Amino acid sequence: MTAASRYLLGVGSVAAALLIASAALGTEGRVAVWVALGTALAVQGPLGWWLVRAIGSPRFLLVWAVGIAARFALVALFALVVVPRLRLALAPTLFALVGVLIGCVVVEALVVGARQRHAEVR
Repeated sequence: MTAASRYLLGVGSVAAALLIASAALGTEGRVAVWVALGTALAVQGPLGWWLVRAIGSPRFLLVWAVGIAARFALVALFALVVVPRLRLALAPTLFALVGVLIGCVVVEALVVGARQRHAEVR
């Protein structure tokens, strides 16, 4: 399995888990979770893909740092602008957003670790 396919499988699993968990929420909370999930995947997808493609290159650490900064900026933007403007429920929105972002960072770490182990075996 390639690093890219591992990444896509992991991110898809994170998204599916959140969608299943959102079924337990009321309508307002569910809408907030869906908005957070969609936005997180729209931002995280390209950032994670960029990181996966940078594995083993000299720019890897820079790509990782830019990705982390973008995630922090997204959470701040949501907390200060998006949630109040769209009148979403604050707690479900931010918990979902941060949960997806952390889940995707874990997926990235697993993909990078697997790639490093694979490179060491060669």
